[in-house]
Order: sequence, then structure tokens, then C-alpha cells
Amino acid sequence: MDNKKYKIVILGAGESGVGAAILAQTKGLSVYVSDRGKIKKQYKKELDKHNIPYEEAKHTLEILLNADTIIKSPGIPDNVQVIQLAKEKGIKIISEIEFAYRYLDDKSKIIAITGSNGKTTTTLLIYHIFRNAGTKVALGGNVGHSFARLVADNNDYDYYILEISSFQLDNSYDFNPDIAILLNITPDHLDRYEYDIKKYAAAKYRLIQNFSDENYFVFFKDDKLIIELNRIWAKGAGIPFSLEERLDIGGYADEEKMYINVDERYFEMELKDLSLKGKHNVSNSLAAAIAANIMKIKNETIRRSLMTFEGVEHRLEEFLTIAGIKFINDSKATNINSTRFALETVNDPVVWIAGGTDKGNDYSELYDIVKKKVKALVCLGVDNEKLKKSFEGIIPVIVETKSMKDAVTQAYNIANDGDTVLLSPACASFDLFENYEDRGRQFKKYVREL
Repeated sequence: MDNKKYKIVILGAGESGVGAAILAQTKGLSVYVSDRGKIKKQYKKELDKHNIPYEEAKHTLEILLNADTIIKSPGIPDNVQVIQLAKEKGIKIISEIEFAYRYLDDKSKIIAITGSNGKTTTTLLIYHIFRNAGTKVALGGNVGHSFARLVADNNDYDYYILEISSFQLDNSYDFNPDIAILLNITPDHLDRYEYDIKKYAAAKYRLIQNFSDENYFVFFKDDKLIIELNRIWAKGAGIPFSLEERLDIGGYADEEKMYINVDERYFEMELKDLSLKGKHNVSNSLAAAIAANIMKIKNETIRRSLMTFEGVEHRLEEFLTIAGIKFINDSKATNINSTRFALETVNDPVVWIAGGTDKGNDYSELYDIVKKKVKALVCLGVDNEKLKKSFEGIIPVIVETKSMKDAVTQAYNIANDGDTVLLSPACASFDLFENYEDRGRQFKKYVREL
């Protein structure tokens, strides 16, 4: 057994953990990586290449509990044994973004985006704007490369555009972005927060826990929970954006245009020119444009970028039309609110594929829109009982499937010319798939085979 004492122990050998390990090594810190599951080949290769010691399919407590600091990957909950034992020993437990932030160049700016829905789209949209502006910009966090890997590989960026989840914020203490964007707070991941939305929201607000007058907090003013919690956790007024209210400062949209005013820098654009359609995407576009406006990106660059952005795979991705039936891949919709957005966007009768690992969903929040739009529900999961019971008597046709191939086939058989088959699961993917990307890729594979 390895009796060496490591300064840094990393739990989890995915993108976050391996990125943190590489950064630790580049900074001359002794580091060890431990994963309770099997490590993917690509990450083993990287660890071997950098001569970083690791273990898989186990946690050796004698090594882990002898560390100065544990960096916990975001997928690991606080209630696992090794974390509880580490806390009892007084070992510092931090997140990968917290660790990376320690080594950030002072001149670099961070724009961090969080929220229950729209994070990836908004993050990629901001990245698209800043790339078009010719800045040295990096994309990472919960999308693309880990923040730690970006800092290890090249700490010469002017801007880091980071998608940040509540799990990444749970063990962050000094992390302090220059611009923090809070898109919305709706029930999600409540299984990790004792089914208490206030505890989930508290994690989101860690994004601004170190804010001063030099930071910008951009938030969605139409979200009542955000307005309530701003009184508790937000310092200063912040920069609001709205789809319902005309604002003198911040951003808003009416039926025809979006308008922005930050520090007397004005921007406006007709909604018909936005590449992303749908009400929720007007909100995402407003948030992205405000961030660019704050950093003094030229109006023509913002406008051109909002017109040319191509969207996100697995998020309302209009994939194929077969025999007059449109297939939309919305695999990234892992909660109720995301699925609601999707259903609002589709105007045709819907054959809805849903299900997976339930995170504490209250499906009654969808009843009104489901009654208007959904003609059939194809349940896709290991355990579909809650989903079936929730929509019995509300959706006329409900079928159960245990594989994506079966789900696509059943949906195609039910749908008619002019209908839309919508994969928008409202659940996590881990019962039948590796992740939401795997779920989306399988959906597209079997649609192609039709």
C-alpha cells in the first residue's frame, strides 16, 4: 500500500478531477486521485502521461484521510462515507473551481453563469460573442474543459466564461467572478438538498458570496424566488433583466425588441433577428448581451453574434423530419422547468418521451400545458411508476419502454403527419444512460434508423 502523504487528494477522476490533478502537479503539489468507480480510458491515459498516482473502483481511506486538502468532484454528494470521515478529521474539502481560482492570473476576468435552466446556452452564447470580439477567451466549468485544466494549460486568457452548477459551488469559499449571472431558480437536484429548494438556492447564491462594488450581479427579475432571496444574499442592487417589465437600468424585452442600458451604454435589437427562438431564449440572449455590454464589447459584435449563434446540441435540437413527423432532441432537459420550456416552444401535437432518474419532480406543474399539447406519453426509464401515475387521466395514451430504441419506435408508431416527437425527459439519465449526451445521441441514432 502507498504510505506516502499527499498534500492534495482528488475524489473523482472525470473531467473535473483530472483537470484539478494536472493543475496540482504543475504547481508542484503532491497529488493522488481516487475514484470509487472505473476511470475512463482517456482519463487514465492522461494521469499516466503526467505520472499522477491513482486508484479506481475503491477509496483507500489510509491515503485519503492523510491529505491536507481534498478536492471533491461535483458529482459526489456530501453524505458519502469518505467525505464524512474527512470532515471529522478536519481535512479541508474544496471544489475544483475553488482550487483553480487560487492560481488565476490577476488580469483575467471571469464571467460565471448559473441557474436551473439555460446555463449551457447562455454560457456558449457569451463565449461566441467574446470570440467574435477577438478577445483571448476560454470556455469551461460545467461545459467543455474544467476550469482547473484551462488554468493549468494556459493562464493567459483575458476572459474565462464558466458554466457553474450548484454542486460546484457547494465547496467554494473564495471563488469570486467579475460578473455573476443568475438565470432562474426552479426545483432541480432537490435530492442533493434534502428536498428543500431554499438550500438548493443557497448553493446558487454562493456565486456572489464574496462580491463587492467592483463585481456585477446580473439576475432575472421575473423570478419571484430570486427577488425574495436577493434581499437576503445579494449585496447592492445588481443588474436586472426582465421579459415582463420595462427597466431603465439592465435589460428588458417587449414583443418586438430587446433593450439594454448598463452604465449608460445602450443596446437594442429586434427579436426577429435573434438566431435562438422562444421566450426562454430571449431571456438567455438578454443575459448574454448584458455581460458583453458590461465588458464593453461593441454593439455591432453583440448583434452579429446573437444573429449567428447556432444553439446547443441536445437542447431543443430540431433533428429530423420523417413522414411529416418532426423529431426534437431535448435530452438536456433534466428538470420540470426545462421540459415546460420545450413544450411551450412546440406548436404541433406532441408525442412526449420522458422519464429517467427522478430528482423530486412535481409533475403537476406541467398539467396545464400537457393537457393542451401532449397526445401521448412514452415513458423511458427503469422505474416509470411515478411518471405514469402522475399523468393517468391527463394524457390519453401512455406507453412504457425500457430502451431508447423501443421508445423511438413506439413514438413513431403513435405519431401522425404534422406531429412532433419530443424527447424532453424532465429527469436525470443515469438509470439507462451514461449521461444526457449519451441519451441524446442514442435518440438521434434510432431516429436515423427509422
